[in-house]
This record gives sequence, C-alpha cells and structure tokens, in this order.
Amino acid sequence: MEGASYQRFPRVKIRELKDDYAKFELHDTDASMANALRRVMIAEVPTIAIDLVEIEVNSSVLNDEFIAHRLGLIPLTSQRAMSMRFSRDCDACDGDGQCEFCSVEFHLRAKCISDQTLDVTSKDLYSSDHTVVPVDFTDSAGYESSEQRGIIIVKLRRGQELRLRAIARKGIGKDHAKWSPAATVTFMYEPEIHINEDMMDTLTLEEKQSFVDSSPTRVFDIDPNTQQVVVVDPEAYTYDDEVLKKAEAMGKPGLVEIYAKEDSFIFTIESTGAVKAFQLVLNAIEILKQKLDAVRLSEDTVEADDQFGEL
Repeated sequence: MEGASYQRFPRVKIRELKDDYAKFELHDTDASMANALRRVMIAEVPTIAIDLVEIEVNSSVLNDEFIAHRLGLIPLTSQRAMSMRFSRDCDACDGDGQCEFCSVEFHLRAKCISDQTLDVTSKDLYSSDHTVVPVDFTDSAGYESSEQRGIIIVKLRRGQELRLRAIARKGIGKDHAKWSPAATVTFMYEPEIHINEDMMDTLTLEEKQSFVDSSPTRVFDIDPNTQQVVVVDPEAYTYDDEVLKKAEAMGKPGLVEIYAKEDSFIFTIESTGAVKAFQLVLNAIEILKQKLDAVRLSEDTVEADDQFGEL
C-alpha cells in the first residue's frame, strides 16, 4: 500500500571490539539508516582538538603556521567532549573560547642543549586538564616507551627552541577534519551466495578450479574430500561479478546466484584514538536520536502553527 510504513527494530551483533577498532553487524534496517549512522560517526561526533596556537619562541626550521597545523592534527582524548560546550555557545566566556567549560589549555617548552637532535613530540605537551591529553599509541603499536615517545611535532638542533601556548576546543568533523574521531568508517551489504549444486556437478575438476580462481578474492574453494565447490568466505566477495561472468563464459549461467541482503550490513570502524570505538558508535546513535527528535519537534511546531496560527 502506497504511503504505508512499519516500525523497525534494528539489531546489532558485535564481532570484534578493541579500543581503536570495531566490527559489527547491523540487521533489520535499510541503507538510509546505515549511511546516516556512518556519516554521523565521521562528521558529527564531537572531539577536542587544538584550535588556537600562540607561539612565543620558534627558532626551529618549521614556520609557525606549519607547527600550528601539526598540533591541530594530534588526536586528544575526548571522553568529556559530549559534555563540553562549543566555544561559540559558551556564556561563561562570552564566546571567547578560553574558559574551563569550553576549552583546555596546553603548554610546550623545549630547547636543545646538546649536539644530538631533540625530538619534540606530543608527549611534551602539558595539559591543564588531566582527562584531555594527547593519545598514547605506545601500547597499541607495541613499542617500548624508550622507542616511541609520541607523535613528532618538530626536531630541534643545538640552540634551537620552541615555546608555545595552545587552546584546544570542542568541534566536529563537519567543520574541520582534525575534529573527526574516525579514521575510517565503512559498511557493506552482507552477501548471500547460493551455488547450483546440480549444475556444478556437471563440471570437471579443472573447470571447478578455473571457476574458483576467477574470483579476485578467496570466496570459493574446493573441498579436498568431496571435490565440491564450497563458499569459504562470503564476506570476501566485493560485488565485482567476476564469477558470474566466468559462469556465463563457461556456458553455465545460473551456476551461482549472489544477492545483497538489503536489510543487513557489516560495519568496520577505526578510531583515531580520541574516542574509543564502542563509545564512538554510542555517541553517534545519541546524536542521531537528537537530530530525529529535532525533526519531530519541528513537525509538531508546524502542525501547531497550521492549527492555531503563529503567535
């Protein structure tokens, strides 16, 4: 029936979960919902990033703007970003963006006094808030602390010095990529693959092997015991249609049927470290709910205006 709608109850099944990586299945919904969730995770979940840099002394080989840009791209732990205020909306500092409710202050002082090159890294940034600090990649990268001291900002030689003050503020990826909490967020339709066993039995072992090898990714294989073609990894299928073209070239159209489940998606998320992967998903869902509530409220307001007239 045209215009009919039904209530859906999406389900989530978590496959893999780490601090900076998550893989899960989203069922019983459609592509519009899946893509809305993906876009919110990339562009609308807030984080904290350095937005203002005041250089006091810089005798390094990099100019001030270059260093300020590198500082802005350093991911900062942003667990409290959701509760912080946007600097433009902060009434405590009249939008100046330099108070405890909407900003965090950093200081960096480094000077090379030896003949050995001094690496100035994110570990040299001192924060006014212990909950907002540069992300530590030492554990995830598997390095010892002596081997890896954070993200390199600049290298100094003897006599060179860098002193600066930086202000970190809350923002979203839609305004600038430095505020995006996600390195990558992708989803794919879950494939459903059916092999016509009767037609497959008419092929020789060489033809079966040729069919298996036609796929650029390892989706099919031959069972060594039964000599039958089996699906070993349906999610490796990239919707390239190579196996379908191979079946037609062999004169066996319909040898295999591949469908995309239109209500089932596989998400892969990689976080920058600013927000843990699971928290990134939860924050995105919360923001999506707020946006839907705003749409519903605006519709109710329009209906009230139509019924009672604008006040």
